[in-house]
Amino acid sequence: MTKTGWALITATGVCVGLLSGVLGTSAVAPPRSVQSTASAVAATPWTPHIVAANAALRSGDLTAASAASTEAYRAALASRRWEGLIEAADAHLRLAEAAGAPQAGVPRARELYLAALFRARDARSLEGVLRVAQAFDRLGDREAADHAMRVAQRM
Repeated sequence: MTKTGWALITATGVCVGLLSGVLGTSAVAPPRSVQSTASAVAATPWTPHIVAANAALRSGDLTAASAASTEAYRAALASRRWEGLIEAADAHLRLAEAAGAPQAGVPRARELYLAALFRARDARSLEGVLRVAQAFDRLGDREAADHAMRVAQRM
Protein backbone atom coordinates (compact mmCIF):
# COMPACT_ATOMS: atom_id res chain seq x y z
CA MET A 1 0.00 0.00 0.00
CA THR A 2 1.26 3.50 -0.70
CA LYS A 3 2.56 5.89 1.91
CA THR A 4 -0.46 8.13 1.27
CA GLY A 5 -2.82 5.20 1.83
CA TRP A 6 -1.32 4.34 5.18
CA ALA A 7 -1.35 8.01 6.15
CA LEU A 8 -5.09 8.14 5.43
CA ILE A 9 -5.74 5.02 7.52
CA THR A 10 -3.67 6.45 10.37
CA ALA A 11 -5.39 9.84 10.16
CA THR A 12 -8.81 8.19 10.20
CA GLY A 13 -7.87 6.18 13.30
CA VAL A 14 -6.55 9.30 15.05
CA CYS A 15 -9.74 11.23 14.25
CA VAL A 16 -11.93 8.44 15.59
CA GLY A 17 -9.76 8.22 18.70
CA LEU A 18 -9.94 11.97 19.27
CA LEU A 19 -13.69 12.01 18.78
CA SER A 20 -14.04 9.17 21.22
CA GLY A 21 -11.92 10.92 23.83
CA VAL A 22 -13.46 14.37 23.42
CA LEU A 23 -17.08 13.44 22.93
CA GLY A 24 -17.21 10.17 24.84
CA THR A 25 -17.51 6.72 23.39
CA SER A 26 -21.18 7.18 22.60
CA ALA A 27 -20.16 9.60 19.85
CA VAL A 28 -18.37 6.84 17.99
CA ALA A 29 -20.15 3.66 19.04
CA PRO A 30 -23.89 3.36 19.42
CA PRO A 31 -25.15 2.45 22.87
CA ARG A 32 -25.36 -1.25 23.49
CA SER A 33 -28.75 -2.79 23.34
CA VAL A 34 -30.01 -6.28 23.76
CA GLN A 35 -30.90 -7.61 20.36
CA SER A 36 -32.85 -10.78 19.76
CA THR A 37 -31.24 -13.54 17.78
CA ALA A 38 -33.89 -13.26 15.09
CA SER A 39 -33.27 -9.56 14.54
CA ALA A 40 -29.50 -10.08 14.60
CA VAL A 41 -29.81 -12.71 11.88
CA ALA A 42 -32.11 -10.41 9.89
CA ALA A 43 -29.52 -7.64 10.22
CA THR A 44 -26.69 -9.90 9.03
CA PRO A 45 -28.31 -12.79 7.17
CA TRP A 46 -24.95 -14.17 6.05
CA THR A 47 -23.69 -14.73 9.60
CA PRO A 48 -25.32 -18.15 10.27
CA HIS A 49 -23.77 -19.43 7.04
CA ILE A 50 -20.33 -18.07 7.96
CA VAL A 51 -20.65 -19.76 11.37
CA ALA A 52 -21.64 -23.02 9.67
CA ALA A 53 -18.74 -22.77 7.22
CA ASN A 54 -16.27 -22.19 10.06
CA ALA A 55 -17.67 -25.14 12.03
CA ALA A 56 -17.43 -27.37 8.97
CA LEU A 57 -13.84 -26.27 8.39
CA ARG A 58 -12.97 -27.06 12.02
CA SER A 59 -14.37 -30.56 11.59
CA GLY A 60 -12.63 -31.02 8.24
CA ASP A 61 -15.84 -31.25 6.20
CA LEU A 62 -14.88 -29.29 3.09
CA THR A 63 -18.10 -30.17 1.24
CA ALA A 64 -20.28 -28.70 4.00
CA ALA A 65 -17.94 -25.72 4.33
CA SER A 66 -18.21 -25.05 0.61
CA ALA A 67 -22.02 -25.27 0.68
CA ALA A 68 -22.21 -22.93 3.70
CA SER A 69 -19.76 -20.51 2.10
CA THR A 70 -21.91 -20.40 -1.04
CA GLU A 71 -25.01 -19.71 1.05
CA ALA A 72 -23.15 -16.93 2.89
CA TYR A 73 -22.33 -15.36 -0.47
CA ARG A 74 -25.95 -15.59 -1.61
CA ALA A 75 -27.22 -14.05 1.62
CA ALA A 76 -24.62 -11.27 1.41
CA LEU A 77 -25.51 -10.56 -2.19
CA ALA A 78 -29.22 -10.36 -1.37
CA SER A 79 -28.58 -8.05 1.59
CA ARG A 80 -27.16 -5.29 -0.63
CA ARG A 81 -24.54 -4.52 2.07
CA TRP A 82 -20.77 -4.44 1.81
CA GLU A 83 -20.04 -6.19 5.13
CA GLY A 84 -21.41 -9.55 4.04
CA LEU A 85 -19.39 -9.58 0.84
CA ILE A 86 -16.18 -9.04 2.79
CA GLU A 87 -17.09 -11.85 5.20
CA ALA A 88 -18.03 -14.15 2.31
CA ALA A 89 -14.72 -13.43 0.58
CA ASP A 90 -12.81 -14.11 3.79
CA ALA A 91 -14.71 -17.41 4.23
CA HIS A 92 -13.89 -18.36 0.64
CA LEU A 93 -10.19 -17.78 1.32
CA ARG A 94 -10.34 -19.92 4.48
CA LEU A 95 -11.98 -22.70 2.48
CA ALA A 96 -9.29 -22.57 -0.22
CA GLU A 97 -6.60 -22.63 2.48
CA ALA A 98 -8.20 -25.67 4.14
CA ALA A 99 -8.38 -27.41 0.77
CA GLY A 100 -4.63 -26.95 0.39
CA ALA A 101 -4.90 -24.51 -2.50
CA PRO A 102 -4.85 -21.01 -1.00
CA GLN A 103 -4.15 -19.29 -4.32
CA ALA A 104 -7.21 -20.92 -5.88
CA GLY A 105 -9.43 -18.80 -3.64
CA VAL A 106 -7.86 -15.48 -4.58
CA PRO A 107 -9.72 -14.71 -7.85
CA ARG A 108 -13.18 -15.24 -6.30
CA ALA A 109 -12.22 -13.36 -3.14
CA ARG A 110 -10.95 -10.49 -5.29
CA GLU A 111 -14.31 -10.37 -7.12
CA LEU A 112 -16.19 -10.24 -3.83
CA TYR A 113 -13.90 -7.57 -2.38
CA LEU A 114 -14.38 -5.48 -5.51
CA ALA A 115 -18.18 -5.78 -5.21
CA ALA A 116 -17.84 -4.83 -1.53
CA LEU A 117 -15.81 -1.77 -2.55
CA PHE A 118 -18.57 -0.60 -4.89
CA ARG A 119 -21.22 -1.13 -2.23
CA ALA A 120 -19.19 0.62 0.46
CA ARG A 121 -18.54 3.54 -1.87
CA ASP A 122 -22.20 3.78 -2.80
CA ALA A 123 -23.14 3.67 0.90
CA ARG A 124 -20.55 6.41 1.59
CA SER A 125 -18.93 4.10 4.14
CA LEU A 126 -15.33 5.12 4.74
CA GLU A 127 -14.98 2.16 7.10
CA GLY A 128 -16.10 -0.21 4.36
CA VAL A 129 -13.76 1.24 1.75
CA LEU A 130 -10.81 1.06 4.16
CA ARG A 131 -11.63 -2.54 5.11
CA VAL A 132 -11.67 -3.47 1.43
CA ALA A 133 -8.34 -1.69 0.90
CA GLN A 134 -6.86 -3.74 3.74
CA ALA A 135 -8.32 -6.95 2.28
CA PHE A 136 -6.76 -6.24 -1.12
CA ASP A 137 -3.48 -5.47 0.62
CA ARG A 138 -3.61 -8.85 2.42
CA LEU A 139 -4.13 -10.51 -0.98
CA GLY A 140 -1.03 -8.75 -2.25
CA ASP A 141 -3.08 -6.82 -4.81
CA ARG A 142 -1.36 -3.44 -4.48
CA GLU A 143 -3.11 -1.93 -7.49
CA ALA A 144 -6.59 -2.67 -6.11
CA ALA A 145 -5.55 -1.57 -2.60
CA ASP A 146 -4.29 1.73 -3.99
CA HIS A 147 -7.51 2.17 -5.98
CA ALA A 148 -9.57 1.61 -2.82
CA MET A 149 -7.44 4.17 -1.00
CA ARG A 150 -8.08 6.71 -3.77
CA VAL A 151 -11.81 6.03 -3.37
CA ALA A 152 -11.43 6.63 0.38
CA GLN A 153 -9.58 9.90 -0.22
CA ARG A 154 -12.46 11.18 -2.35
CA MET A 155 -14.99 10.47 0.39
